[in-house]
Amino acid sequence: METDPHELRNLLRLALLEDIGDGDHSSLASVPENATKRAKLLVKQDGVLAGVEVAQIIFDETAKYYNYPLPKINVLLFDGSVVSTGDIVFTVEGNARLILKAERLVLNIMQRMSGIATYARQMSDLIKDLPVKLLDTRKTTPNFRLFEKMAVKIGGAVNHRMGLYDMIMLKDNHVDYAGGIEAAITGARKYLKETGRKLKIEIETRNLAEVDEVLRVGQVDIIMLDNFNLDDLREAVKRIGGRYETEASGNITEKTLRAVAETGVDGISSGALTHQARSLDLSLKAF
Repeated sequence: METDPHELRNLLRLALLEDIGDGDHSSLASVPENATKRAKLLVKQDGVLAGVEVAQIIFDETAKYYNYPLPKINVLLFDGSVVSTGDIVFTVEGNARLILKAERLVLNIMQRMSGIATYARQMSDLIKDLPVKLLDTRKTTPNFRLFEKMAVKIGGAVNHRMGLYDMIMLKDNHVDYAGGIEAAITGARKYLKETGRKLKIEIETRNLAEVDEVLRVGQVDIIMLDNFNLDDLREAVKRIGGRYETEASGNITEKTLRAVAETGVDGISSGALTHQARSLDLSLKAF
């Protein structure tokens, strides 16, 4: 996934405005205007670190937007690092009001990203010896997808599509609304030809009969096998025979992942990577 730095900064500015509003009145009321202070980012739970680069941008954007001198940040641990309770990720030195303005946004984003990266690493490790990709989904937090997808990648899994715009994915509702598999695929091909877009086409199948129908029609890139049992997954992979990329989906957890991977599919998508991950406990402490 290519991250647009302008999009990243725009999202962070909106988040700062959401939190600060017309002013951080607690700091304005109690902290001298030109006080220079230090803080350290402290790990309070074992896991995989994510969001360090984002945190640096948050401090940078806060300084620029509110007209503070840029703080000095000394990074000790980087994105993707395995961390333990008590580790110090970075120290920051700068205007005290600046640090206090940025504190909660830094923690909210890093805790969430680190939790996702930790879970993605745990899941990826279960199948790291097999030739299969662990994929994320669009089951993400609105307006926070970019950060969650970054965390998935840091954790060792693979970004699938970012949104509705970078792949044609014909799900069950698309197929039903279109009037069937052949109509949906034909319509997608016609659309790509008319618009000149170069997008992959993936189609969801719900059973082996639908797999056979897709194989008859062809003209796709990926066949999704949704909520198939293990025997049907193996049979579907056999029937497809490497002609199209295969993706297993549905109820993928740490308990089912290994068995699904062993059926021979090319990829396994799991919404749990983002919607089931628990935030990692971090703290920003003055020192």
